[in-house]
Amino acid sequence: MKQELLDKYNVPVPRYTSYPPANYFHDGFTSRDYADAIRESNRQQPESVSFYFHIPFCQRLCHYCGCNSYAAPKPEIIDRYVAALHKEIDLILPLLDKKRKVSQIHYGGGTPTFLPALELKELNAHVSDTFELIENPEKAIECHPGWMTGQDWEKLATAGFNRFSIGIQDFNKQVLQTVHRQAPLLQPEEIVTILRSCGVRINMDFLYGLPHQTEASFAETIEKAVSLKPDRLVTFSYAHVPWAFPRQKVLEKTGLPSGDEKSRMFEAARKILCEADYQPIGLDHFVRKDDELYTALLNGQLHRNFQGYCTRRTTGQVYAFGVTGISQLGTAYAQNTKDIMEYIEKVEAGILPVAKGYLLSREEQITREAIEMLMCNYRIDWNELSEQLSVPARSIKQATAYDEACLREFAEDGLVEFDENQIRMTPEGRLFVRNVAASLDKLMLGTNKSFSKPV
Repeated sequence: MKQELLDKYNVPVPRYTSYPPANYFHDGFTSRDYADAIRESNRQQPESVSFYFHIPFCQRLCHYCGCNSYAAPKPEIIDRYVAALHKEIDLILPLLDKKRKVSQIHYGGGTPTFLPALELKELNAHVSDTFELIENPEKAIECHPGWMTGQDWEKLATAGFNRFSIGIQDFNKQVLQTVHRQAPLLQPEEIVTILRSCGVRINMDFLYGLPHQTEASFAETIEKAVSLKPDRLVTFSYAHVPWAFPRQKVLEKTGLPSGDEKSRMFEAARKILCEADYQPIGLDHFVRKDDELYTALLNGQLHRNFQGYCTRRTTGQVYAFGVTGISQLGTAYAQNTKDIMEYIEKVEAGILPVAKGYLLSREEQITREAIEMLMCNYRIDWNELSEQLSVPARSIKQATAYDEACLREFAEDGLVEFDENQIRMTPEGRLFVRNVAASLDKLMLGTNKSFSKPV
């Protein structure tokens, strides 16, 4: 990546894990609005159901964390929280059409593996016993290997999960110590052997842009990861947003890599992974050629929600449980309160614990589909999108902030190729797909919102 392009385009823009981004949600959206949106979602696409559970507890907090996480509270609070999750399920399920099928269940955090496997199994059963599941649904959980024994991994596999996302972050112990991350309790090779024997799929998650990381050290970490042969490997760019998460300020004392160094880390990792026959998916995922995500990419059918990349087969409208959980419906978003006690008390009182949300206009729904197509598949085919939405291509462009002069500038810089029928990211431009997406976003015109940089 040329330095002048890095300087020009490494500016704050949304990540577009949703459209509009979550910092546009507002507290004028109420619990009643959410209930109405759930009922309406039964008549919207996608028809399938995706459930998300947020487990906010951690044995200890990592300095880099941008999630809603809490150091382990008193046991009675944990018990009440788990009971509240079951109660929230009971509030939501009556609003859903039971003819719909569950395609995805996902646990995030915090540290979902903070809870015993039996309690996780009971949560899975509470939703899956009510609905029919699609064939081979995805049941995924994010795992912190720093606290898990061999028995813990085996019990988790028997709890019904078929995909494990292992939060390695880095194999370098100095990096882990600096960011207050507990190193894996077992050797990674041992974890992989246990999980392979259980017949589950393995993701490994890594984070670049942390103190003490260099191009060489991160390349060494990715080389080791490749030797373990996970099914998927994710290289997340650390987002330094201390105004949102003050705990991140601690990392400034040690110092963070520059944007240029981060770019070199990513390119080194990408080269290693591609040479090992992993295929790049979206911004940060790498998968094997037999992975359904790669097939979806080739077919232009890759999709993304708050839980990550998925296929149209496993895509569902997302119904979230737990603090800060974000439900992602056909025409609305709803986010739960982030305060644990407020969440528990509201749910115990039979109130949906919504803190804020967003109702999308028809124009915003159209823009969401255009930006999602670009972010996931590195292209927008206006005619294909027109057929998908039953809206003229001209009207789709008018719904967005489509600007040929802006696209010409991207093209002159080698980031895109475009004509009246399509926009296509070049291989060199993919690192800045967020910038191109932002150029189509009317909400970015004069916005005062804060975002992270692409690199």
